[in-house]
Amino acid sequence: MPRELKPAAMAAPAAAYAHGVHVPAGFELVVTSGVVPTRRDGTVPADIGEQASVVWQNILAILAEGMMSAGDVISVTTYVVYSPDFDEMTTRLKLVMGARDAALNGHLAASTLVTVPALARPEWLMEISVLAARQPNS
Repeated sequence: MPRELKPAAMAAPAAAYAHGVHVPAGFELVVTSGVVPTRRDGTVPADIGEQASVVWQNILAILAEGMMSAGDVISVTTYVVYSPDFDEMTTRLKLVMGARDAALNGHLAASTLVTVPALARPEWLMEISVLAARQPNS
């Protein structure tokens, strides 16, 4: 099974994530592209909290297609469009991290959050890519 790496020589993670995850040989992988907040009907919510919810729904659909679940996620990379307004940026980060924590439901994965000036479409305020691993036939 993948296991969380928690070096005693390091401070605890700053939020609900693992510093690292070890995956033994022989595991199947699902690797996503950057998953964006576009619903199946092509619409994109204006609110970043709703965008985060749509992104995680899309991620869970991709994982299910690969016969995996949120508990198989070993790494999350999140990109959030930067806002120069401190309060707005704080709110964005809380909503995005809250959606991650809700989707993973206590499961800890390695996680990186990066602020960026823009994404490929102006209405996208965030996108996420994940890596998941599981033993074959489990």
